[in-house]
Amino acid sequence: MNEAWDWSVVEEFMPRFWDGVIVTFQALLLGSLIAFTLGLVWAIAQRSEKVWISWPVTAFTEFIRNTPLLVQLFFLFYVVPEWGPAMSPLTTGVIGLGLHYSTYTAEVYRAGINGVPVGQWEAATALSLPKVRTWTSVILPQAIRRVVPALGNYVVSMLKDSPQIAVIGAFEMFGEASAFSNETFTTEAITVVGIAFIVIAYPASVLLRALERRLVQ
Repeated sequence: MNEAWDWSVVEEFMPRFWDGVIVTFQALLLGSLIAFTLGLVWAIAQRSEKVWISWPVTAFTEFIRNTPLLVQLFFLFYVVPEWGPAMSPLTTGVIGLGLHYSTYTAEVYRAGINGVPVGQWEAATALSLPKVRTWTSVILPQAIRRVVPALGNYVVSMLKDSPQIAVIGAFEMFGEASAFSNETFTTEAITVVGIAFIVIAYPASVLLRALERRLVQ
């Protein structure tokens, strides 16, 4: 490894760095979309009065939440294709991140739904609102407003977990840096990526804190 910092190495790495940034944001944005959508589905299903819906969903989310993301990525990439069509590394990474974090966002949604005053449910019942209308017009608007900051925190967590998708060939920032460092026996690329994660994650955390203060007013 080179001991002195070499800007020429950084310059050589930058095209691959930007390729990694694109993959990172694709995985983050699409994974967040899956996590937020499925999380809401899990949260509502767990409240179902039908045991054959609530119990399997609860068991599934507990299983996913209590197994490592890395194991799930390997399962989706190497085992699932034996039963169905194979997926690209990036697609697998997006699905893996989204599915894994959906079990956490489900708990966030559940807390938000439980935080809606009982009187709101009773008022909807008194007005004879259909269940779908009760959820979409009364409960969810109040619940989601309460949980937006917590959901944002999981986006930051997903960003920090995104390097794990490199193990299945989806080279995001860290994957590109690791491959470059192994090829050139240098450390500059790893340092650049470490700084990039800080530059992305810290402003996002500050923004989430500001949003939380605004929403609780």
